[in-house]
Amino acid sequence: MKKYPLYWIASLIACFLSIGTLHAQEKKERRSDMPLRKLQLAQFAIANLYVDNTDENKLVESAIKGMLEELDPHSTYSNAEEVKKMNEPLQGNFDGIGIQFNLAEDTLFVIQPVSGGPSEKVGLRAGDRIVEVNDTLIAGVKMSTEDITRRLKGPKGTKVNVKVVRRGVAEKLTFTITRDKIPVYSLDASHMMTPQIGYIKINRFAATTHEEFMDALASLKGQGMQDLILDLQGNGGGYLNAAIDIANEFLKGGELIVYTEGRRNPRREFFAKGNGKHQQGRLIVLVDEYSASASEIVSGAVQDWDRGMVVGRRTFGKGLVQRPIDLPDGSMIRLTVARYYTPSGRCIQKPYESIEKYNADLIERYNRGEMMSADSIHFPDSLKSQTLKLGRTVYGGGGIMPDYFVPVDTTLYTQYHSQLSNKGVLLKVHFQLIDTYREKWEKKFKDYATFCQEFKLSDKMMDQLIEEGKKEGVEYNEEQYKKSEPLIRLQLKALIARDLWDMNEYYHTINAANESVKKAVELLTNNTSIGG
Repeated sequence: MKKYPLYWIASLIACFLSIGTLHAQEKKERRSDMPLRKLQLAQFAIANLYVDNTDENKLVESAIKGMLEELDPHSTYSNAEEVKKMNEPLQGNFDGIGIQFNLAEDTLFVIQPVSGGPSEKVGLRAGDRIVEVNDTLIAGVKMSTEDITRRLKGPKGTKVNVKVVRRGVAEKLTFTITRDKIPVYSLDASHMMTPQIGYIKINRFAATTHEEFMDALASLKGQGMQDLILDLQGNGGGYLNAAIDIANEFLKGGELIVYTEGRRNPRREFFAKGNGKHQQGRLIVLVDEYSASASEIVSGAVQDWDRGMVVGRRTFGKGLVQRPIDLPDGSMIRLTVARYYTPSGRCIQKPYESIEKYNADLIERYNRGEMMSADSIHFPDSLKSQTLKLGRTVYGGGGIMPDYFVPVDTTLYTQYHSQLSNKGVLLKVHFQLIDTYREKWEKKFKDYATFCQEFKLSDKMMDQLIEEGKKEGVEYNEEQYKKSEPLIRLQLKALIARDLWDMNEYYHTINAANESVKKAVELLTNNTSIGG
């Protein structure tokens, strides 16, 4: 029997072990590649063997959407057109003609040209009706808002011809408008509520939000503001960096604003720089069930550091961070890559066992009485945390619970009012009134303060509302009308204020019926212990 040297035998064994390892590795790699190979094989089979022709792009989009639906409610796919529409409000501008408009009675009414914009430059006025765009009739043809918008928007520098009907002018007016960059503002309102209390409302956290906020803050401080009400009601979020920049204005240097962490994303911490412009004055943040994401980052940081008071109702509960992944055709996947945590360590993301349950959560909140009573809200002790200065108990796992609860006000709401709103009667009548009386009101009310004090809707105008309601199938109910009349008058007054001035005046007017705003003013007036 032939004898082999020990080193040779050892080398042979090592070789066999290496081969075995390679096979095992290859097998492991094949297993890891299996889902992708299955997907590719399915696509290949459909493309080459299916009985009929197919739209491969549509099939791929459906596959992507199907995969994302298995993850969480905020991982989404958007096609190229949807991406463009989604980004416009957050980027702070778009290309167009620069008008605020609304559709009423199948006609485009110009609410207001954007100041310094292309429409104002050529002479378009508030109250004008645009009836044709590039020789295409848009009035009286049931054209959708989306179709009209698409015709008015276009690349900067391109021209669009519009024909306009103007009150008091017999013939149609023709304007050639050169499209330009049109600013999109994320700050709806900024004004003084009292000689010491300022108010700022942010509708989204966009690229320009911090700049807009700083301008508003400086203006209010110049008017004597000491304390601030920051209104984030209905604010569904936006850019993380915008939320961090806003929170920085309230917190001291080195205080944690938020941190993010995920399976493949190591912990990232974001701290206040110490250069904030409102570190001393008192602060109240207003929230409701539609305040989400970036709004919850700001309110969570303010609450955890006992910097101010959060007032309103429990927020939405979105504590997931999405990363945009651009695809070659301009489409995009927004993939959840991390959770974010408030300074005390809370993740406020609400459960998402299924998309159906997740989407029905707000309805369930209403049904169990949460919008009317804080006693209907229960958190398990496992979600308990403490604020970082005063050690107050706060909870994660389902939004930011306010420090002061304000229930939904139902005292002025009736079925009659709801029908008037849902069928567009309030908007229709407001357009009729502004169309008829604009010139008279502009001469009478030289400033908003005078308007606010002296403007009254006549009984004749209210009768006009009742009659328009009947035309739209809203049966008059005297008892419900009397109950809702103060609210109806206030809503019409606010809409008219918006058309005569801007959104700031709208909110200044309508906030007279906002219980959270009223409570915030009361707390700042009577409570000196609010953080500051």
